Amino acid sequence: MKLGKYIRDRLYSVCIFAAMLIISVLMLAAFKAQFQLIIAEVFIMTICYVAVLLADYYRRKKFYDELAVNIAALEEKYFVTETLCRPAFYEGEILYDAISDIDRSMSENVKKYRLSMEDFKEYVEMWIHEIKIPIASLTLMLHNHMDNCDKEFADRMNTQIRRINNYIEQILYYVRSENAEKDYIINDVRLSKIISTVALKNKDDLLENNISFEVSNADKIVLTDSKWMEFMLNQIVNNSIKYKDNNKSEHYIKMSAAEDKKCVVLDIMDNGIGINASDLPRVFDKSFTGENGHEFSKAIGMGLYIVKKLCDKLGSAISTESVKGRYTRVKITFYKNDFYKEIV
Repeated sequence: MKLGKYIRDRLYSVCIFAAMLIISVLMLAAFKAQFQLIIAEVFIMTICYVAVLLADYYRRKKFYDELAVNIAALEEKYFVTETLCRPAFYEGEILYDAISDIDRSMSENVKKYRLSMEDFKEYVEMWIHEIKIPIASLTLMLHNHMDNCDKEFADRMNTQIRRINNYIEQILYYVRSENAEKDYIINDVRLSKIISTVALKNKDDLLENNISFEVSNADKIVLTDSKWMEFMLNQIVNNSIKYKDNNKSEHYIKMSAAEDKKCVVLDIMDNGIGINASDLPRVFDKSFTGENGHEFSKAIGMGLYIVKKLCDKLGSAISTESVKGRYTRVKITFYKNDFYKEIV
């Protein structure tokens, strides 16, 4: 709260005081009061008025400065009244009561919204588990009747079932990503084991698309959650498969890891169609598909967004670089934590 603005806001009061002071001086002069008496009156009245003005200013300043500082420090701004004491001036009391009512109303609305979201998440998770049963049944039926089906038709059916499974997994992890800390367990994980699981999971798609999967120097121990990391690598590999360059004679996905004292960096590189330089800064944005998304209608722009979100939750970092028509490289950085090792 600034003194200059406060005085400008009280300008009417200053003008009235000045007018009253002039009238008092003129009346004293009319009654032929001594000059020293007039000066003394002007001085005393001015001192009293300034004192009252400053006392009122500092009383208000304490409350409003505290209000501004607390609002700036809070993430949930509507909780600000919980950090304030009720002010001693009437105007502040009105404001405090109004903010308190707004706070209570907002808290109730937020609570209703959270309960609604929790119900929705529970329903989605239940739906995902239920939908997996008919999908598994379809896979089993297709496998049992393989001899009676056209091989090309069976392969196409398997491809679509795998796509459905991938989208269902994406939904599940997206729903859980808001409260990922309740589901993950951070411990020492062998990176090569996770990569092997991902390769096996995508074996059919890799063979079908004639993509070689090369892994080197990946036998590193990292601090992460194996289940969540498996999902993230699976999303990246799926993107590499989805955006392969059909004009090239050879297709590959290469994974390698480098380690230093502070971190382990997993490098995932493919020679697919690449990403436009203008799209690179936004590849982790929600629902962003870019030029490739417009060219390939099957893109929904959620995979890398969820991966980035989970990396942040797990304390890892992710970055990407690409040259259109040449390659795309994704790097995941696993930081080392000496404090964790000391506790373990």
